[in-house]
Amino acid sequence: MKQIFPGVWDNRNHLFTKNLVPGDKTYCKKPISVKGVEYREWNPSRSKPAAAIRNGLKIFPIKKNSKVLYLGIASGQTSTYISDIIGKNGVIYGLEISERCVRDLNPVAEKRGNIVPILADTRMPEKYDWVEKVDVIIEDVASDDQSPIMIRNAERFLKPDGYAMIAIKARSIDVVREPKEIYKQELKKLKERFEIVDKVILDPYEKDHMFVVMKFKK
Repeated sequence: MKQIFPGVWDNRNHLFTKNLVPGDKTYCKKPISVKGVEYREWNPSRSKPAAAIRNGLKIFPIKKNSKVLYLGIASGQTSTYISDIIGKNGVIYGLEISERCVRDLNPVAEKRGNIVPILADTRMPEKYDWVEKVDVIIEDVASDDQSPIMIRNAERFLKPDGYAMIAIKARSIDVVREPKEIYKQELKKLKERFEIVDKVILDPYEKDHMFVVMKFKK
């Protein structure tokens, strides 16, 4: 096992995180044990941050004890791996607009203890303004206003030295235009408030997606 980022390991071109809840097989049916420590395989075909890491991402700012705002957490598959990375003293505030997804997320959050499900519209951060300032925002929202959503939430919740990560979904923004044109357009919007520090295309794991890591401009 070779550690490539804090809390993320590579073993023969497979990604792993250390299981925060040993014995829990949620979203990973076959954890492995190495020297008495249980690890969960992080599938890049089912998680955009894992796809980004597999495709050569060089900057991954989530680490132990991080406070994370997750916009578009869905039923929580990717968040379980982030939960592993941040550990018991970290926290994920997980925003999701779908009631069904939040119902699925609740038992996962209860088991893990460091995920806070929030049923809310990510376009309206004033509705969850009780959330504390966070180290990292990650956005995975299928919407044509992805970039404004990220900017609005970062201005309210991101620490001055914080990072943001967004999965730009070209086909959610425009089904006709070339993805490269859409990436350029969205990066221009994001550069108004962020410094782009890393970006990778997610093909073949996620078609027509770009994963971007950004630093909040002071």
